[in-house]
Amino acid sequence: MTEPLLRTPSIPTTDPEAGLKVTEIFYSLQGEALTSGLPTIFVRLTGCPLRCVYCDTEYAFSGGTRQSLDAILATIESFPCKRICLTGGEPLAQPNAIALMNRLLMAGFEISLETAGALSVADVPPAVSKVMDLKTPSSMEADKNLWSNLDYLTQNDQLKFVIMNRADYEWSRAKLREYNLDKRVGTVWFSPMFNVAEEIDASNLGELAAPEVPVLARQLAEWILDDALPVRFQLQLHKIIWADAKGK
Repeated sequence: MTEPLLRTPSIPTTDPEAGLKVTEIFYSLQGEALTSGLPTIFVRLTGCPLRCVYCDTEYAFSGGTRQSLDAILATIESFPCKRICLTGGEPLAQPNAIALMNRLLMAGFEISLETAGALSVADVPPAVSKVMDLKTPSSMEADKNLWSNLDYLTQNDQLKFVIMNRADYEWSRAKLREYNLDKRVGTVWFSPMFNVAEEIDASNLGELAAPEVPVLARQLAEWILDDALPVRFQLQLHKIIWADAKGK
């Protein structure tokens, strides 16, 4: 009999030393990108300068607890895993995130960094796999894309487009071709907007509103096939398994 999927609850972190402001640290399955499906330790830092309409981690915009890098590392080392996902919020909104990445690399951890693409990735250690968004028009934050970040991406990195409708798809396809993105990074992801915890209030979005997730996912898959795009389609596994529950 197959055992049910389990995850370790978040560990409260209350170290008083200033280092980084942390919303939560937890152990779960990675739900997206190249390590999808693998056990991973998530370090969710607090704060983000963006307000994308489909954001699913608004609880990380504020609050959190300040911890020293030693305290964060001690919590991480309590889990049976050497794979880290540094996420947010926006991790790069806190300068000490770079110091944390360097500490984790020295300790032998494999790290991916989830970043919105609005802040510079120039100082991110090359060994860290950057999973960087390019915000589409329907996110309402496309004007925040820091295009100079493309100069710092390598084959160790990944780009992600979250797509809500056909207009987003066409914009993403155009950027893919304009910047030869599939040649700049190891993987380009096209992902349908997926928010299952609560419906996005589309009353003021008009044509920007996305159809329901299964319909949008099928449409996006068909558009990619029709255009034979050199991208990878993805659904976020954690949202399918845990329905967008906090800390999963």
